Amino acid sequence: MLQFYWNGIKENGGQLQKAFYLDGKYVNHPDGTITIHARDYRRFSSGVRAEFVVENGTDIMTDYFEEDRIRVEPTHRLYADVRSALEKQKAHQKRRSERWAEKVFAAKAVGV
Repeated sequence: MLQFYWNGIKENGGQLQKAFYLDGKYVNHPDGTITIHARDYRRFSSGVRAEFVVENGTDIMTDYFEEDRIRVEPTHRLYADVRSALEKQKAHQKRRSERWAEKVFAAKAVGV
């Protein structure tokens, strides 16, 4: 069983597989498609690979490395879970940006 968090995926309650989510328009995918990128050049687990098509164009012979990437289309059975994680990631980033802006504003007010 996969659980999606704002910062990654857990398989059967195991260790967090760090990832980030992106949405946008893709040429060869329908509107609403979400991309999951593995972080830190880690590979997704076999459980994740069983649920999704994982892309990785790494070529070690030419020293070209990519992170694992998954495209989740709206028709995928886990799409709602992935969409929820994406929205949580966006909320987290917004809160983080607001906290940073508050610190900068406070520092300017003090004259630092």
